[in-house]
Amino acid sequence: MPVLTMRLLRFPSRFALVLMVLGAALFWLPASVLAASATPTDDEVNAVASQLYCPVCENVPLDVCGTQACSQWRAIIRQKLQAGWSASRIHAFFAEQYGARVLASPPFAGASVLFWLVPLALLSAGVLVLVRVLRKPAPAAPDLAVPVSAAHAARLERELDDWR
Repeated sequence: MPVLTMRLLRFPSRFALVLMVLGAALFWLPASVLAASATPTDDEVNAVASQLYCPVCENVPLDVCGTQACSQWRAIIRQKLQAGWSASRIHAFFAEQYGARVLASPPFAGASVLFWLVPLALLSAGVLVLVRVLRKPAPAAPDLAVPVSAAHAARLERELDDWR
């Protein structure tokens, strides 16, 4: 038996540690090499770009805009994705560079909280009004019964008998 193996077998904890390090290296090394060299697909770039608006055009998402600025932004997004950036980090980068107006969804902070809360409050109020209107009991029918005298009731009965 080789001398190195004999030494490792004498100290089982060292042997286990060496096996774990080798196993981890064999497991993570190919994944990191593939991740670093993989070019993001157009779908991945467009998924991030769809959450950003064109800096030149009004209300045009970045993934469908055809301007030169937007194609440059998509190239930047591709570079950032290839570098391992997350979509939220890329959104924060563009918001920091150009302001929150380029974000498709306003951030939940400051005055923009109203943009999130007012529609929810109006929707809730509308549902409450609708429930109250639908649950409101129908008004009672007015009492249309007129007291009838005995002579009048007898005459009605006679006329109904003749009619039948």
